[in-house]
Amino acid sequence: MAKRARSGCFGLIMKLITTLILLGALAFAVLFGLLIFRENTIPRPGPADAMIVLGAQVNPDGTPSVQLEWRLSAALDVYKLKRTPIVVTGAQGVDEPRTEASAMKEWLTVRGVLPQDIRMDETSMNTRENIENAMRYMPGVKDVLIVTSDYHLPRAMQVARDQGLNPSGIGSPIKQEYWWKNHFRETLAWGKYYLQKFIPVP
Repeated sequence: MAKRARSGCFGLIMKLITTLILLGALAFAVLFGLLIFRENTIPRPGPADAMIVLGAQVNPDGTPSVQLEWRLSAALDVYKLKRTPIVVTGAQGVDEPRTEASAMKEWLTVRGVLPQDIRMDETSMNTRENIENAMRYMPGVKDVLIVTSDYHLPRAMQVARDQGLNPSGIGSPIKQEYWWKNHFRETLAWGKYYLQKFIPVP
């Protein structure tokens, strides 16, 4: 009898685990699909009073990585059309020789952006901090242009809306070999975003 009870309990646990795995896979698939949809339906950028350029990896020699350089190139194109104040964001990672923001400012100024048009946030470690800290450098500004990689842009814009901003955005490309890795991680980041937004944490 005891053996049969243990067997029944084990079977119930396995069913529960299987159900949770299936629900997790379904949730991931839905979030992944939403990510691709949002990424490909970003509206054209509107008027903006400031630009927020989100950081990415810095090379060992202190120069922006290819992915970060593509973000900066997109921001530079906008600046050349209209002299828009820029906030560059990004702290120093454990494997980086300097802050991402300092590398970004140097790259932009070398290419003609006036130093007085750039503000640096050198403390941000994630997307939410990027937006929150950038707001300190543009008091009263609501219409902002966010520049980041295309897969990251929808979430960055959503975080900006959560902070009361009216964002538009420009997405820069990524290396094709990193497409799956970046989209996998971004799907997980969306899952974390929804959990933190809708499930109160004591």
